[in-house]
Amino acid sequence: MNPSLVILAAGMGSRYGGVKQIDQFGPNGETILDYSIYDAIQVGFKKIVFVIRRELEADFKAVFNPKLENKVEVHYVFQELDNIPSGFSVPPERKKPWGTAHAVMVTEPAIDEPFAVINADDFYGRGAYRILFDFLKAQSNQSAEYAIVGYRLDKTLSDHGAVSRGVCQSDESGYLQKIVERTKIYRKNGKIVYLDENQGEHEISGSVMVSMNMMGFTPSIFKFMNVFFKDFLEKEGHNPKAEFFLPWVLDRLIQTDQAKVKILPTNEQWFGVTYKEDKPIVQKSIRDLIVEGKYPENLWDF
Repeated sequence: MNPSLVILAAGMGSRYGGVKQIDQFGPNGETILDYSIYDAIQVGFKKIVFVIRRELEADFKAVFNPKLENKVEVHYVFQELDNIPSGFSVPPERKKPWGTAHAVMVTEPAIDEPFAVINADDFYGRGAYRILFDFLKAQSNQSAEYAIVGYRLDKTLSDHGAVSRGVCQSDESGYLQKIVERTKIYRKNGKIVYLDENQGEHEISGSVMVSMNMMGFTPSIFKFMNVFFKDFLEKEGHNPKAEFFLPWVLDRLIQTDQAKVKILPTNEQWFGVTYKEDKPIVQKSIRDLIVEGKYPENLWDF
């Protein structure tokens, strides 16, 4: 059975100032996600699961259904604030979704095979899809071996503000030992630093491997997530800004020896849009790739 591709597209995009998941970047109005799906299809993915907010359903279907018809199987699932276990409630002041791990959790009814996870607003490069697809093809549904595609930190920063990255530490065999979500990483005076709210700024090497939320899982992940999410809600559910992050889930699995996570390094160039000011850079990057012959001018004419 071929792996599926899960696309996390329910984020609010508060720093970007709009629905960046369906904003236009290509010469014919293509989204970043158009190029991601195109790359995924080229390496063998045949099923796409969009995780969106319910109010965006009509917009997403209008943009993607005509392009993807007869090319790939498509499903839509909804990440909603009230999609939580019984016995818990949503704080009245909470507005943002519960986080990336919760977004993956809600896909459980649509998934019955190993699957990749990506962000809707990140451009990962075809080679990254190929190595993750090959990894997933070798896994059974019961396997508790997962994967992260690793990028160099200095290739993933924005010139227009701080970014969040999962900073990875690996052992000699390339398996993840620890992953820490740093929510404020930026360049300052020729260096890369991250801000710790309790301990201030710390310098960090640009060569460290970071997660861009391009990951691979099997259906076995859901049983872990369901348990961890209840723990999260008990401890953090009252906090309107707390998020149930994928890196946190992976780190807990590793520290408790319940799963292994392989880091799959890639030399692909990442780019994405965190801020509105990133858009012209992304548009130029896509145009350059078309000129180089890596993508056709009319993406969906195949």
